[in-house]
Amino acid sequence: MELNGTRTIAAPRAVVWAHLNNPETLKACIPGCEDLTGSPEAGFEATVKQRVGPVSATFKGVVQLSDVVAPESYRISGEGKGGVAGFAKGGADVRLTEVEGGTELSYTVDATIGGKLAQLGSRIIDGFARKMADKFFENFQGVVEGK
Repeated sequence: MELNGTRTIAAPRAVVWAHLNNPETLKACIPGCEDLTGSPEAGFEATVKQRVGPVSATFKGVVQLSDVVAPESYRISGEGKGGVAGFAKGGADVRLTEVEGGTELSYTVDATIGGKLAQLGSRIIDGFARKMADKFFENFQGVVEGK
């Protein structure tokens, strides 16, 4: 599945870039994130608790940054295992462009799931993934803009 979108954030590109690389910001913005440790250079480890339809799981996973072109773009990719619920893996290409009034953040997300989660059907999974991506970027915009 693939999702994409854009948001205009009322902050300079350098500030948005700093937040995209800050573990505290990322932890605050990822829906259901219980723990996030690490650094942009070494990668992050995360624990995220989510409910997808009737399936509830705690995912433990790793996240890496690649193709980093500061302060313009990077690819963030990761994989999480949720025990019997299954797994989720994917990534997002994130690009920052200076625009009047702030920074335009554009993203393209690709994701794959397996296990019990995959049995829920693409309509439920696609809707959930869209909701999580929207929520992350909404939270991110709120943190960066100080709301």
